[in-house]
Amino acid sequence: MQNQALIECVPNFSEGRDPAVIKEITSVIAQVEGVKLLDVDPGKATNRTVVTFVGGPEAVVEAAFQAIRRAAEVIDMSKHEGEHPRMGATDVCPLIPISGITMEEVAGWAHRLAERVGQELSIPVYLYENAATRPERRNLATVRAGEYEALPDKLGKPEWKPDYGPAVFHARAGATAIGARDFLIAYNVNLNTTSVRRANSVAFDVREKGRIKREGGKVNGAIVKDKQGNPVREPGRCKAVKAIGWFIEEYGVAQISMNLTDIRATPFHMAYEACYESANERGLRVTGSELVGLVPLQVMLDAGYYFLRKQRRSLGIPESEVIKIAVKSMGLDELGPFDPQQKIIEYQLAADRPTPLLDMRLSQFSEETASESVAPGGGSVSAYVGALGASLGTMVANLSAHRRVWDDRWEEFSGYAEEGQRIRRALLDLVEEDTRSFNAIIDAVRLPKGTEEEKAARREAMQAATKYATEVPFRTMEQALACFSLCKAMAEAGNPNSASDAGVGALCARAAVHGAWLNVRINAGDIEDKAWVEAKLKAAADMARQADALEQEVIALVERHVA
Repeated sequence: MQNQALIECVPNFSEGRDPAVIKEITSVIAQVEGVKLLDVDPGKATNRTVVTFVGGPEAVVEAAFQAIRRAAEVIDMSKHEGEHPRMGATDVCPLIPISGITMEEVAGWAHRLAERVGQELSIPVYLYENAATRPERRNLATVRAGEYEALPDKLGKPEWKPDYGPAVFHARAGATAIGARDFLIAYNVNLNTTSVRRANSVAFDVREKGRIKREGGKVNGAIVKDKQGNPVREPGRCKAVKAIGWFIEEYGVAQISMNLTDIRATPFHMAYEACYESANERGLRVTGSELVGLVPLQVMLDAGYYFLRKQRRSLGIPESEVIKIAVKSMGLDELGPFDPQQKIIEYQLAADRPTPLLDMRLSQFSEETASESVAPGGGSVSAYVGALGASLGTMVANLSAHRRVWDDRWEEFSGYAEEGQRIRRALLDLVEEDTRSFNAIIDAVRLPKGTEEEKAARREAMQAATKYATEVPFRTMEQALACFSLCKAMAEAGNPNSASDAGVGALCARAAVHGAWLNVRINAGDIEDKAWVEAKLKAAADMARQADALEQEVIALVERHVA
């Protein structure tokens, strides 16, 4: 899925209390081929369910249409009540570019979806954000003003003629807003109060549009107006943040409910920090927070790194630990479990891309290597040994950063640990890729070779696959060689009690370099492009010599610490 055009769709349906109705809608999404249903997040108080799915443009638009159709059949808006603003059974249906597609292209798909909904379902549709047909309709709040109850009058006004569909009130389905937008995070921060007014005070402090300015800064002071007679606003602390306060009976607490519309302007964790600071100033306390829907991995990592820096801790810890720090720092698990595998988009998508070798236990990997199959073989094992070497160097860096007497050096060792994690991840990727490169040769061998054209195509495929099978261990050599600078630094200046671990890391790195070098040489023998082969073999031999020398340097440093 990585190289194809991917769109995320996050429709909000006006039903959050009846699991059977929600299932009716999500089932039609899951049935569309080429779409992966990522998350279903119902809310009882809001009586609203946020659904997230992803796929290619055509598949996503088809799934969205079928969901809108089913929602109109199973939800009756004339009977709907909930805390959240809404105007339709499918209230909003944004399309979001994830990869391989531009915002302009996504806006085009939003128009196609809106046209079909209007024509086939007779539901009034308004286009918003980057799909808007006029500037005044870009803002969803403006489009939804008055909510469902205002639609009969609104639809009769020329300025509110729908972009698609009839200008006729649909009592059961209401109206739907379809848009194309950047990634949005729906995020709620919990307070130790039941007061909506006090929660709103924090929300007004935080949100971009802030609050209306009053004379003397008093709540009951006269509204300050500009020369045109318009109210003057005091902007809030956070750009691209919309926020209101509300009381959630389900949890018995007030929350600040936020939409972060540009996470570059205000990152996830900084919205939390702004709420925390405002709450403290007002005698309140933030007790935790709640993520609605899914987030990109980088959002969680950025949050984790931010709080690690505040703790003066190494950033080079495993990814799972960084995420755990983010969860605990913002109390994302206060109201319920926070499962990264379910809440992070990349982890959900990775479930469709199995990694057989990396998913194995150590004993299973050993057994698979010892079986009659030729893969995994020396190339995969070399990459894995190199990853272990990087892991050991990273461990020493993290232990050094955490050493009490070196608190002032935590950033220095954190930098080494971060580089170690990069090398480790690269080498683990090569464990799988080495087996894939072997399979590419097998696929080429199996190509037909009856006609002259088929023979030529098979020969070309064989040469390309063999080059690939040579390039992979060459990259393993490069990454394993990079381990030495880490291990040398840790043997020389890291925690002296762990110097031997740095030495073992260097030994693993040398084994990885020399093991991969054997694979480079044996695979290069079948390549016809002799100039390419000569350049690769020369560079590989030079890396092997460097590995020998560097290993000796590291071991000499370690020997100073060994009795």
